[in-house]
Amino acid sequence: MKILVIQTAFIGDAILATSLLEKLHHHYPQAEIDFLVRRGNESLLKNHPYLHETLIWDKKEGKYASLWKLLRHIRARQYTYVINVQRFATTGFLTAFSGAETTVGFNKNPFSFLFTRKIQHRFDGPHEVERNTDLVAWFTDERVFRPRLYPPKLSFPPQTPYVCLAPSSVWFTKQYPEEKWVDLIQQLPASFHVYLLGGPGDKDLTERIRQAAGRSQVQNLAGTLSLLESAALMQGAEMNYVNDSGPMHLCSAVNAPTAAIFCSTVPTFGFGPLSDQSQVIEVQELLACRPCGIHGYKSCPQGHFKCARDIHTKQLLDALPV
Repeated sequence: MKILVIQTAFIGDAILATSLLEKLHHHYPQAEIDFLVRRGNESLLKNHPYLHETLIWDKKEGKYASLWKLLRHIRARQYTYVINVQRFATTGFLTAFSGAETTVGFNKNPFSFLFTRKIQHRFDGPHEVERNTDLVAWFTDERVFRPRLYPPKLSFPPQTPYVCLAPSSVWFTKQYPEEKWVDLIQQLPASFHVYLLGGPGDKDLTERIRQAAGRSQVQNLAGTLSLLESAALMQGAEMNYVNDSGPMHLCSAVNAPTAAIFCSTVPTFGFGPLSDQSQVIEVQELLACRPCGIHGYKSCPQGHFKCARDIHTKQLLDALPV
């Protein structure tokens, strides 16, 4: 049996889709399971024990040439199942013309009329991993598996005890303000070492925060660790402070303690933290303008950004284990 799972969206989406890899391997341990992701996300799957092959779609360079090349490869693999967790036309096209015995996807995909089986997409309420499970429940069961990554051992011994902060986000309105991160670091107990995490593009932000905090035991690791190395560091932290963004899902995939800060978005969209020790931190006042969108904006549509600025540092400090 050969199975292909398709998720070519952002880092967090790919991480959450790994729950299907766990579930499919549980039910079909001898199956060859492949996973199609966008270029840049393949590093998440390094040394994954259940993957036969990671397929990569390069969306930035030669997008459509890469798409046709992928289609030829997918058809040659002769899959038993192709499972598409996205609702976009391009991946729907790949699914519909994959040549697989059975093609499965959500009914909101424009190509779903060509799928062997289409599943109703439930948006407001269930978690994304539950929605994804709907796609395979009919030939497995309804049990929901957690997403999981397999990070390497750290190449350095962390200063313990420590907390990790991942202050960046693709969307401004999903990002806790810079000065609020500084205030958190300044109020953390002196016994904690602080690691600032992020990608290469976050180095300027994390360095500004480090310098403004004026605290010696703060280390800026943005751009120096891979995604899996960041996950390994988060796994041993006393607490990980993250936005509603990729690092939150890294925590979920390694069951790391999580304080997830939700600014303009809300957990009922289905993307909240999944770790055993996790909590959501959000503004305590009921705001008529929140949530203002599914993904976020480059600036607050109302101009006040109260959903972030009115979150108090004490709420974050209270998340620390006693």
